[in-house]
Amino acid sequence: MAEDAALPKRTYPAGVPCWVDSQQPDVEAATRFYGGLFGWEFDAGTAPPGDGGSYVIARLAGQEAGAITGLGTGIHGVPAWNTYIAVEDADSAVRHLLSAGATLKSAPADTGAGGVRAVLADPEGVEFRLWQPLQRPGAQAVNVPGGWNFSDLHTAHTDAAADFYARAFGWQFDRLDFGTMIRRPGYGDHLEATIDPGIRARQSGDAVPAGFEDAVGWLAPAAQGERPHWHVTFTVAERDVAVREAERLGGHVLGQEDTEWTRTALIRDPGGAVFTASQFTPPSGF
Repeated sequence: MAEDAALPKRTYPAGVPCWVDSQQPDVEAATRFYGGLFGWEFDAGTAPPGDGGSYVIARLAGQEAGAITGLGTGIHGVPAWNTYIAVEDADSAVRHLLSAGATLKSAPADTGAGGVRAVLADPEGVEFRLWQPLQRPGAQAVNVPGGWNFSDLHTAHTDAAADFYARAFGWQFDRLDFGTMIRRPGYGDHLEATIDPGIRARQSGDAVPAGFEDAVGWLAPAAQGERPHWHVTFTVAERDVAVREAERLGGHVLGQEDTEWTRTALIRDPGGAVFTASQFTPPSGF
């Protein structure tokens, strides 16, 4: 299903997470799981130059939601969800990130008409990816049931991570009562000027943290025994329904949590990649 050309494209300024994909031991099995869980449909697999396997774009109601690829395209060869951060020029971004303390895992590579990607690791060894957009600006199905919600950094060293990413992408970190919000200053201005003109009016209540329009993720201490990583969360309409469906499709529910704002489930897919399914449950009156 092709995207509706009449719909405005969501674009991402430099320094904003913009895309997610998952490397899987069995691409076909992964498409069955996520198609059943999120209602995704999939384009025919293509292989960007230099890749060892197919790269299958997932769509939700015709809009690009993410992608599934084989383990042959992954740096570490383990099942995982990956997060990409938008940059204006991949080559210059890599040079800046290396000077800030990152390690290069895969040099900038042209993926065809879509864009240019690169893979790096932060000083703790947490892998992240860069995306210089050409025809593919980033995920279009976001913050809707079945779509990408946020990517959060789970780290063993929160202060050191905040220092690195502030230098790397100009991010700011707001420590709130319930977590540390990552902001890219100016992102709210971009959203207001492009696809979400009412964002500030909608988020003007006392319950919403100041600066939330600039939020691009959350910083959290890694749980005991948890590998530090960029963790991907998807929106679902009903957490309990998603849990039952994930289990029916061969996934494993690793945990569930209810907060004032969300009902979440930590899920491992049949291939071994872990993600969170999150139902938005705002306070009364929000």
